[in-house]
Amino acid sequence: MRKIILSVILISILGITLFSTYLLTSHPVPEQPVKFDTGDTAWMIVATALVLIMTPGLGFFYGGMVGKKNVISTMLQSFMAMIIVTVLWVVIAFGLTFGPTIGGIIGNPIPNLFFQGVGIKTAWSLAPTIPFMLFALFQAKFAIITPALITGAFAERIRFWAYLLFMVLFILFIYTPLAHMTWHPDGVFFKMGVLDFAGGTVVHMSAGWAALAGAIFLGKRKAQKPNPARITYVLLGTGLLWFGWFGFNAGSALGSNGIAVQALGTTTVAAAVAGMAWVFLDKILGDKLSAMGACIGVVVGLVAITPAAGFVSIPHSIFIGVFASLVSNLVVRAFHKGKIDDALDVFACHGVGGMVGMLLTGVFASNTVNSAVGDNQGLIFGETTLFINQLTALVGVSIFAFCASYVLFFIVNKITPLRVSEEKEELGLDISQHGEYL
Repeated sequence: MRKIILSVILISILGITLFSTYLLTSHPVPEQPVKFDTGDTAWMIVATALVLIMTPGLGFFYGGMVGKKNVISTMLQSFMAMIIVTVLWVVIAFGLTFGPTIGGIIGNPIPNLFFQGVGIKTAWSLAPTIPFMLFALFQAKFAIITPALITGAFAERIRFWAYLLFMVLFILFIYTPLAHMTWHPDGVFFKMGVLDFAGGTVVHMSAGWAALAGAIFLGKRKAQKPNPARITYVLLGTGLLWFGWFGFNAGSALGSNGIAVQALGTTTVAAAVAGMAWVFLDKILGDKLSAMGACIGVVVGLVAITPAAGFVSIPHSIFIGVFASLVSNLVVRAFHKGKIDDALDVFACHGVGGMVGMLLTGVFASNTVNSAVGDNQGLIFGETTLFINQLTALVGVSIFAFCASYVLFFIVNKITPLRVSEEKEELGLDISQHGEYL
């Protein structure tokens, strides 16, 4: 009976989708052609591909860290984000993010349902040199990786279908309003003057706080923390993430220009010094210099520089990378001694790293690097407005992302249990959820 009901629901969704697509495309809106910059367009196509490759990179990064009997499930969670969020983005989520504003909080999705009005001959106001569709597809990759980041917190104990439902709700009710408020010209944070170059707030802070909410809601794993299944996967994943992050940060310049080069430089440097700082601190505190530590440090540096990448100088990016790495390392150690089982330290790395980067953007942002900073430069230049704006946004986003995520976990758990049974957890999610194994 349950399979019949699910089949009817699926057929109904497909029918509604096809009918809606027919109605929306029966009378296409003519586009007024715009002359684009071919160099900017070529770079943004490459940047879009680079950001997409980060998600399978994350799959390897997380998959190598969990126990051997949960590798496939953990990696598949990232791959399914590419599938589900892409469809959701085209159907409605892009409109919710970049559609005409509703109170500066969320976009009106109706004009852009099923990518209507998202063409190749028109442009977005803040990206006038590339096709509108290219901008929309570039932004889709940011939406894809955000819920994938969260999965590390509840690894090895979540039911797969419950995760998929949470992912859809997270995109609709948490990601889209945060992205609209931060990146839409009429968004409340944008109009406040809050700076987030490539997603430290929208992506990493939201994922970090959602991860903490999920770890608290699901509780600890029953079994003792397993040994990582494949350190080589972690190394491979880190390499793919670092490679893809150049598209993530430099691509957020939305053109092939000097700001893109600046973001490329700060991203490179911050990642390197953060990896170095992490392993040095490990050694000082009596641990071995490990491959895992080097990889985690690099990722923390990438996270921390993300909101600041196109706004700060190379020397300041060194400080951001080192400081974020040291803070995250200490938070990871504190969490390992506590009662919260954030399995892969998502909050300590992405949440804390994003918050450090957000605040330090308010310290180091300079209009000599990027004129978009305006007169409200960072704290180090004697201005306080930007720092206060960054701090205000940080507090607001933190409260919203954590509380809203916890509510979504509660709702999903009422619809379908979030956590697998003890027997299935012991058996491993690869077999119990997917019938597959390494």
